[in-house]
Amino acid sequence: MIHTVKRTFAILLMAVFGSALLYNCEPEADSLGEQLFIDGAAEGNVTSYDLIAYNINNHDTIRSDAGRLVSLVNTSTSYSAAVLGAFSEGQFGMQKASFLTQLRMSTDNFNFGTTPKVDSVVLVLKPTPVADSLVTRPVKDESLLVGNETVPVSTTIKSYPTDYSFKYGKMKLGPGGTHTLLHINVDEVTTFLDGNDPAFKRSNIVVNTGTALGSTVFDGNVTAKTITKKSDNSTLFTSDAGIRIPLNKNFFQTMILDKNGKPELMDAANFTRHFKGIKLSVAETDGYLLQFSPNDMELIMYYTNEVNNNGVVTRPQSNFKFLLTGNVGNARFGQYEYNRAGSAWATASSNINEIEGDTKLYMQGMGGPSVGVKIPDATIANLKTLYQNDKAAIISAKIRIFTDAATWSNNYRRTNNNFSILPIDKKDPATEVLTSSGFIADIDAGFTWLKSYNLDKNPSYYDFTITKTVKEIVEGTAENKTLLVNIGQFISTGTSFLGYKYTSRAFATERGVYVGSDKTNPNRIQLKITYGTKK
Repeated sequence: MIHTVKRTFAILLMAVFGSALLYNCEPEADSLGEQLFIDGAAEGNVTSYDLIAYNINNHDTIRSDAGRLVSLVNTSTSYSAAVLGAFSEGQFGMQKASFLTQLRMSTDNFNFGTTPKVDSVVLVLKPTPVADSLVTRPVKDESLLVGNETVPVSTTIKSYPTDYSFKYGKMKLGPGGTHTLLHINVDEVTTFLDGNDPAFKRSNIVVNTGTALGSTVFDGNVTAKTITKKSDNSTLFTSDAGIRIPLNKNFFQTMILDKNGKPELMDAANFTRHFKGIKLSVAETDGYLLQFSPNDMELIMYYTNEVNNNGVVTRPQSNFKFLLTGNVGNARFGQYEYNRAGSAWATASSNINEIEGDTKLYMQGMGGPSVGVKIPDATIANLKTLYQNDKAAIISAKIRIFTDAATWSNNYRRTNNNFSILPIDKKDPATEVLTSSGFIADIDAGFTWLKSYNLDKNPSYYDFTITKTVKEIVEGTAENKTLLVNIGQFISTGTSFLGYKYTSRAFATERGVYVGSDKTNPNRIQLKITYGTKK
């Protein structure tokens, strides 16, 4: 269907840009040629062309090592993200996320003193809390051993719900909503996590675990604790809002303090082979996926050691923090597992049609399916004819994709920017891994290449701007490549993108079903071309 929109393109563009062919950062009207600069007005036409859009089965695996868990990079540091939890629903089946990481001594060959003894060990996760949703529990009065003295103390606990934008799945969304509990487990990893080995870079990595180190029940809230001495109100202990998981102190006694002064604790090379790492997982197969920053994790060991001062023996308490951040070289991985049995995606993945396209399109982060989009050669030929014979100039070219109204539910959170698009340069025939060599031309040019519409409605839709990409194809300077669309946005440096290889796909929890090449559906995926011809 063609809608004719009469505009004075030439006059307007001459006034704004002069006679040069230019693009701006939001190309609502971009020219493929200089025909629009001919004297007189132009007539604009909006034409819709069908696209070949099909599902891409990534076989539930993705690069998920430390280099792919980067969420933001700026001039001073980089930020990371990881996912923990599980979520099951009918369209994609079950998706479960665990996290593996090495840890290191904060000081190599640290001296823990004479006859050191572990008091307690705690692992702290710090999901983003909602700061203005504070719930303060009643102050608890108790006694606490401080050095060699038992003193009365008061404990204040503040509770905050974790930010909804970092959760995905079944969770409390308001009064009457579900509030699934997650049982978080921490286990010793007994396989050396070699970050330089390609086998340890993908999400379907298999590792062995040993001692169960600890567990907790997470109810969706994080807590901050302050302990004060009642006699003078001085602060004895304070903690930021987080999930505190008590760990097996006997394990750390044997693994750490009993090795005091021995080669196992001498340096990072020895230590990461002695204590190979930890695994965080959940017991459930349904609940929600929780995104958190692994760089904010803390593993703290509280211990005492014998001190002799002029014949007076005391055992003061100290603490020792292990390094869990990625900037010290710790290997870390997102480990993902799936059960697709009975899901709509299991059916769709067995009937992919790359020639004519699929009627429904499935996209999911963390190694789930992607979508390939191809402009038919006949459409390119038609556009070339318009360009060469009719002196038509394409003003705008967009891929419009609608969510599938029939499968929409509250399980799918819509975001306006959590996609990426790249040209497919080749496909490995053995592994089926797709590779690209750069951004599409529109992103390279700095265009606003993605916009969302009606996110609060069913259906909603997205426009991917490919004006410059189509221009180069029609003018014969570029190949008509299939475009790869993924869940997961390009990683930002604050002012630009880090690079075409870097997206949030490895830790993006979203998924969705979209209308594909279904000729019976008015919301089918289409190429929207606006072109101008001289009156």
